[in-house]
Amino acid sequence: MAPMSLLQVEGLTKRFSGLTAVDDINITVADKEFLGIVGPNGAGKTTLFSLISGQLPPTHGRIVFDGVDITGWPADKVASAGLVRTFQLMRPFESMTALENVAVASHHRFRSRRDARRHALAVIERVQLDRYVNAPAGSLPTAGLKRLELARALALEPKLLLLDEVLAGLVPADRAPMIELLGDLHADGLTVLFIEHIMAAVLALSERLLVMHEGAQLALGNPHEMTQDRAVVEAYLGEDYA
Repeated sequence: MAPMSLLQVEGLTKRFSGLTAVDDINITVADKEFLGIVGPNGAGKTTLFSLISGQLPPTHGRIVFDGVDITGWPADKVASAGLVRTFQLMRPFESMTALENVAVASHHRFRSRRDARRHALAVIERVQLDRYVNAPAGSLPTAGLKRLELARALALEPKLLLLDEVLAGLVPADRAPMIELLGDLHADGLTVLFIEHIMAAVLALSERLLVMHEGAQLALGNPHEMTQDRAVVEAYLGEDYA
């Protein structure tokens, strides 16, 4: 039996004046799938996330999440429904501790301060941020900030998590543990959409790969097959993958 779809994106388009940033994207994401998204800078990947998560309204198209049409919903309502995203530019509450930052997100799921704090502690442990639990967020190194951004998203208990370049800025020694963590989260049943430029991570984690170019859907399919696709090589990967 084929897995049930959790997300359906139909004809999704976003225009800014004369610029088409996202052009007629059509994807179906199965429950518990890990879908990678790649493409050159300016291909429309982050704008696609902003449309799906409610940060931007689409010009055309339809978004169905968990059987409900969420097209045009505001971002807070989308997140409350279980569709949550991270951001490339991390903006924690710098004077608050890591625990307090995550507890703010946990309060959206738990009314009592005690329950929110307990949940936040569990999430911090899950992302292996324990050593910084009482440290001000502004003092965390890049790897810690990346995990804090992930923890804040996980505290909302997503059914579908949109990860926007969570490996960007990490040195190789910090990438491997993060890749392992993302794999573990997926193994636990989390559905993930994953924008990333580091192809080794994309190939290690993704079950399917969406390749975008100039706002449009260039290719969609098996990640390893995509690396041999002539159009994908020419538009994004370069001849090293040919």
